[in-house]
Amino acid sequence: MDQRKLIILTTIIKNYLETGEPVGSRTISKYSGLNLSSATIRNEMSDLEEMGYILQPHTSAGRVPSDKGYRFYVDQLMEKQERDLSDVRSSMFDRIEKLESALQSLVRNIASDTHYTALVSGPRMEKNRIKFLQISLVEKGKLLFLLMFEGNIIKTMTVDIDEDLEQNAILSINLLLNDVLGGHSVEEITEEYIRTLLDRSRHRKTMGLLLQSLESMLRTDEQDVEIYTSGATNIFKYPELMDSENASKLIFALESKEELAGLLQEAEEKEEDNKSIQVYIGKESPLQDMADCALVTAKYRLENGMHGTIGVIGPKRMDYEKVLDTLSRLIQEMGEIPLQ
Repeated sequence: MDQRKLIILTTIIKNYLETGEPVGSRTISKYSGLNLSSATIRNEMSDLEEMGYILQPHTSAGRVPSDKGYRFYVDQLMEKQERDLSDVRSSMFDRIEKLESALQSLVRNIASDTHYTALVSGPRMEKNRIKFLQISLVEKGKLLFLLMFEGNIIKTMTVDIDEDLEQNAILSINLLLNDVLGGHSVEEITEEYIRTLLDRSRHRKTMGLLLQSLESMLRTDEQDVEIYTSGATNIFKYPELMDSENASKLIFALESKEELAGLLQEAEEKEEDNKSIQVYIGKESPLQDMADCALVTAKYRLENGMHGTIGVIGPKRMDYEKVLDTLSRLIQEMGEIPLQ
């Protein structure tokens, strides 16, 4: 099929999907972007009809897509999305590698500059916006559910379903998901959005399963948050932290990824008055095992709404001025890290 026929067929299908009305040459001339006469468009439509891609329901009516036309359109969409996703995955892995390297370097520098223990959480995306959603059939009874955020961050999950879905049904579900959820942040997705999806879907049970999977993908799991640490032994240079009981508690906390992730998460949730840096002294610490320490946390922000937390752990007599200056400078530099 040549490019001109492809544009005309795509225009017919898109317009028919939107209006449900047969599409005539005047509409094609208006929306296709082709600078063609009505006669030329009608000739092309006749060729497409002979090829079996469109139908004329009545002699005086415009054209509507045939099953063959729908199939061609859906296959073109899926091929394009697969190409786009392949490009995205390739560039995404490059960005992840660069970001991990930057965070590892960052935490080492903090520990070296301050002579305390430093930790950094990998970026999270609760406040990031959904770029698009896509389901595709892996095999009978099994879907691959793909969720892409701004910044081209991707999450996937397989979903087991009880019904056989035709490609037209999958296309319909994809259009509905993106129409309702596309462009929204996680916080904006309320029960009203969920009810809308269930009410508008012809495949309510499958949609319910997809929404359960979506909730799971959106839920922030502390075990999924990468934690980078450096200088764990630095704090044992201070006599007040060398008590055997206190030392064992600190060692356990610093070796536990879950404890550290929970510590940074709780510190972030306690952020007051939009202050990026918080200081916890002694029993103010979110973690009981660090009641004999001081903790300074700073929230860093990357582009596209992603963010994480930096933490510095030391004795209560730490050099607060130096630590605050170091973190203030670093969170400003973090905001300049390009993710694209």
